[in-house]
Amino acid sequence: MPEQSPVKSFPFKKIDAFATATSAGNPAGAIYLSAPTDMTAEEMQRIARELRGFVSEVGYVWEIDDGVYGLKYYSSEREVAFCGHATIAIAHDLIGSKPALLGRKSIRIVNNMGTLTVENRIEGENAVFVAAPEPVFATARIDGGGFAEAAGIDPGDLDREKPISVVNAGLETLIVPIRRLETVLRMSPRLEVLKSYCEAHSVDIVTVYSHQTADKANAYRTRVFAPTFGYLEDPATGSGNAAFGCYLLKNGMWDGSSISLEQNGDLARPNIVRLLARDDGGGMRVWFGGGAIVRIRGEYFLV
Repeated sequence: MPEQSPVKSFPFKKIDAFATATSAGNPAGAIYLSAPTDMTAEEMQRIARELRGFVSEVGYVWEIDDGVYGLKYYSSEREVAFCGHATIAIAHDLIGSKPALLGRKSIRIVNNMGTLTVENRIEGENAVFVAAPEPVFATARIDGGGFAEAAGIDPGDLDREKPISVVNAGLETLIVPIRRLETVLRMSPRLEVLKSYCEAHSVDIVTVYSHQTADKANAYRTRVFAPTFGYLEDPATGSGNAAFGCYLLKNGMWDGSSISLEQNGDLARPNIVRLLARDDGGGMRVWFGGGAIVRIRGEYFLV
């Protein structure tokens, strides 16, 4: 009989970030390694492809030092430079499941964007907050009419009083203002059409927003589309909303105080993402935060 390849197994969890009592959040896969060399890039990509439709992205995490963790992200299509919801999910699980970390104010995550601080608020708020990468604002102007056509909406649905911008706070994010909540909720772009538009404009994701909300306690309603990663929509997003927070600060639309955002296309059951901004000595930095729920735990077998 031919010799079989050895089977490798790794602790695996499905964790829903930004979930609430009434919403499902955004699913992330978490695979726990002892070292980054435990798995090749090809194997990481293969697992993410196998989990397509089950989770949005897969995060691979390992301990570097006491309270310091390495993290890589893959979608079904490619490696992702930064994934906010997977960072929230994995950091919440790491802190919540390790008594030594639960008593700490923060941990650090090392990824392709550098070293990020994760603030522990689990005991008081059942949440963790992540410092978003330093934002980079594009100078190129985006034509709103072209986006409206790609998104399948009328150009008149755009809020022309506010700018359309491209902001990178981990991912190259197109920010588009929409006049009415109704339009945000009914948007249903075709994946391939919007993917072609994003690729033509060199953006990773699109965040659309309206100042109208289902709950007046929330500041904005957003939806985030991610066709370049192999799926149409992220129902709850760290990076897309972090870029939105940077956009709000730059345009004088927010003072940095704590706000909550509704996200997804469900009027009554939105996911909730929290934003705040503060000056930690190097200028105002946006933090995004929320909770997470472990839905499945077990072993992932890789042959």
